[in-house]
Amino acid sequence: MAVELGLLGEVTAHVDGRAVELGTPRQRCVLAALAVDVGRVVPAERLMQRVWGADTPRRGRATLHSHISRLRQVLPAADGVEIVLRSGGYALVVDQEVHAVDLHRFHDLCARARGTDDDRQRVALLTEALALWRGEPLTGLSGEWVHAERDRMRQEVLAAGHDLVDARLRVGHGEELVAELSVRTAQYPLDERAAGQYLLALYRAGRSADALEHYQRLRERLVEELGADPGAPLQELHQRILAADPTLSAPPGSQVVEPVVVARQLPAAPPHFTGRDTDLAALTATLDTARQGRMVVISAIAGAGGIGKTWLAVHWAHKQRVQFPDGQLFVDLRGFSPDSEPMAPTVVVRGFLDALGVEPGRIPVEPQAQAGLFRSLVADKRMLIVLDNAAHAEQVMPLLPGGDACTVVVTSRRTLTGLVTRHGAHHLTLDTLSSDEARTLLTQRLGTARVTAEPEAVAQLVDLCGGFPLALGIIAGRALTHPRAPLAVFAAELRDLGLGALEDDDPATDLPTVLSWSYRALTTEQQVVFGLLGIAPGPDISLPAAASLTGLPPALIGKVLRGLEEASLLGRDAHGRYTMHDLIRRYATDHSAHDLTGGQRDAALRRVTDFYLHTAFAADRLLDPHRQSIELAPPCQDYHPRLLADQDAATAWLTAEHPNLLAAQRLAVEQGMHTAVWQLAWALDTFHNRQGQPHNRRAMWRAGLAAAEFLGDATTCVLAHRLLGGISLYTGQHDEAVENLTRALELAEHIDDRLAQAHTHHVIARVWEEQEQDQRALHHAVRALHLFQGLDQPVWHAIALNAVGWMQARQGDYEPARAHCEAALDVARTHRLHHEVEAATLDSLGYIAHQTGHHTTALSHYEHALTLYRDLSETYYAADTLNHLGDIHHALDLHDQARSAWQEALELYRAQQRADEADRVQQQLDALDHKPLS
Repeated sequence: MAVELGLLGEVTAHVDGRAVELGTPRQRCVLAALAVDVGRVVPAERLMQRVWGADTPRRGRATLHSHISRLRQVLPAADGVEIVLRSGGYALVVDQEVHAVDLHRFHDLCARARGTDDDRQRVALLTEALALWRGEPLTGLSGEWVHAERDRMRQEVLAAGHDLVDARLRVGHGEELVAELSVRTAQYPLDERAAGQYLLALYRAGRSADALEHYQRLRERLVEELGADPGAPLQELHQRILAADPTLSAPPGSQVVEPVVVARQLPAAPPHFTGRDTDLAALTATLDTARQGRMVVISAIAGAGGIGKTWLAVHWAHKQRVQFPDGQLFVDLRGFSPDSEPMAPTVVVRGFLDALGVEPGRIPVEPQAQAGLFRSLVADKRMLIVLDNAAHAEQVMPLLPGGDACTVVVTSRRTLTGLVTRHGAHHLTLDTLSSDEARTLLTQRLGTARVTAEPEAVAQLVDLCGGFPLALGIIAGRALTHPRAPLAVFAAELRDLGLGALEDDDPATDLPTVLSWSYRALTTEQQVVFGLLGIAPGPDISLPAAASLTGLPPALIGKVLRGLEEASLLGRDAHGRYTMHDLIRRYATDHSAHDLTGGQRDAALRRVTDFYLHTAFAADRLLDPHRQSIELAPPCQDYHPRLLADQDAATAWLTAEHPNLLAAQRLAVEQGMHTAVWQLAWALDTFHNRQGQPHNRRAMWRAGLAAAEFLGDATTCVLAHRLLGGISLYTGQHDEAVENLTRALELAEHIDDRLAQAHTHHVIARVWEEQEQDQRALHHAVRALHLFQGLDQPVWHAIALNAVGWMQARQGDYEPARAHCEAALDVARTHRLHHEVEAATLDSLGYIAHQTGHHTTALSHYEHALTLYRDLSETYYAADTLNHLGDIHHALDLHDQARSAWQEALELYRAQQRADEADRVQQQLDALDHKPLS
């Protein structure tokens, strides 16, 4: 196997072109400390000094051995690389040592260049040597030895660069070196060797005046800073330029050697890259699959600004660099730049030709010809081309290479659909970091000690940043510049100031500014919808709700939402619901406040509230068509209703929209839409009751009561007090139940509402039943029955008959109890009432049959009742019936069936937070476990 170890950049290891995961920075440092002396023994003490310096741990040898053991596991010893123990030290043994380690390959090429008299060969060797450098050597490592070794390597590459320029000057180069040497002299302003090369290149480019001016500036600086004139060689060159010495020109007839240029344009690898394992694996899998089919690979990474697209692309590119021996091209297309237009493809192509070493004289004038030359040059090369920050697919398409050997990675805030459909690009949407990944990122930036010292503050930061890498990076940067400030301070700022806490002097790391670049690229219509989505109630939104919010037809709003999704400002889940990241939503809300009028916002909120209210009302009518209805005001003009086909569709819609419906009521409270407040509570009451959600029922009806009192609506106040009393009953708060029900009965009698009185007596009966005051409960149940009988209310007549029968059964009066319950069942079936009345009555008859020894009849009643409850998605009363069903199974010695029924009842009671019932069932299960299985 071919083994390659990299030190001239991030410390890496590749086996047959595949990256090997080396573990921690400390383990990479151990490998580097061995690799610089590959093949030679490094004493253990020297190795520890290199890795830890003065901070060597107390058990340094043991820790060192642990790191080496880890490296031995990941480096395949049988295939040409091995770490061996020899006479008190360790040695890294690699087949073909010079070629396996890039640093030693660099040294070998430089030595061969110095040993030849052929300047053309020297240019080729030194060009190849310098192409091995991938940025900062030993990237990501720290320590005294690392800093010293890195400085030494920098000096070596500088010397090799000087040698290469000298060789190129000797073979006749001049003008084409000017740009390169201008940068070098700016980096090393007092380096006389670089200055001399620059003077000669300028002279050969016909810029003698510029050469003389540069010499004068250098002389003045040397005198000012060092108190010395330039050295003799530079002074002599200056005189020869003044005299226009003909020997300084390129030798007559000399052939300029075209150096072998291998482009290495990747930016430095991100120093604190975290997570993204799934995304990295997806990119690699795409590369592997395409290689098998011999096709050009295009991966399009999409995501919001600041989500980490560039970091992912560059990190992956560095990991896979060995797969692309012919070079790597990189360009920022500036698709969403604050200070310039997106870069034209023609400009990019011209820059790529320069990077590929094409002489200016060989570059065609016509842009199309330049593009053709570019495609020809890279057609058969294994190159990686990273096109970062693309504005749209049209900007990218002219930059795609010919042939099938290259790989292209594109990043953009937009979904580049054109690349996917026309060029088979593999689309990858980048999401936020997980909570664990976000915490790891903060730990890498701030250190373990600081993060573990404030776990609560770190948890708040992770939550408030929502896994947004740029937000986490900004907070970490602030914390690093204020090392004594508690992390809780930054969490408080982020909580109180929102996006304002993520502003920065650098536009590239200022989250509001980064998001503004995407916002400015939207159409006016998209900007308006974006702002309205920021103030919409709830965590997500459906297409019909968005249509009502914006007042746009569904077909048009769908197009606008797709545009926002393509701009990575909006997400869509597997169910087609649209979502916004919390930080993007804050940005949208801010824009809504500044860019939309109060009238626009208010109208939008009324429309979306109407949508939720009227659709929830329609859903409730499907769930319980016999329930006494209320009258809604007509909806807004631009309201777009959601049509529901049947009871299952109603339950599904209420389940999906439940968080938004709760938020819609809170919005109605804030906006002073008092009628909508209590009507939303009414519209969700059946659903909440059947789903066993008493706490949500209570919260909505408390808001509903306050709204009714504000409106002075006595009838609604009675309703709210009665329902709150019933809810308190279910949650075991008997005093509160009695207080609300007493108030409801007083108000109902005051306004002479006999129907409300009947309903209230019915609930009061349940309160006394719960407190085991059965006689008082029966009194109110009979009172409710008498009232319902005179009101032509067949549903509630049946319910009241069942309630009286149930109260009688609890007191042991089974015959009159059975008679009342059978009469209730007859009324329900005669009038074809909804199944809930029938199910409750069957449950009562099951109890009566159980208590009178008719177990088979009881079993039939309970099973029938349970089936009806399940058809209704009624989980609250289903839990009670399951409990009763377990009782009858237990009485029949069917212990497996009893256990199954009680276990399901226990799960429902716990989900409904009915602690007392759950405890009783758990005791029954515990007792059953001591019996043998049937």
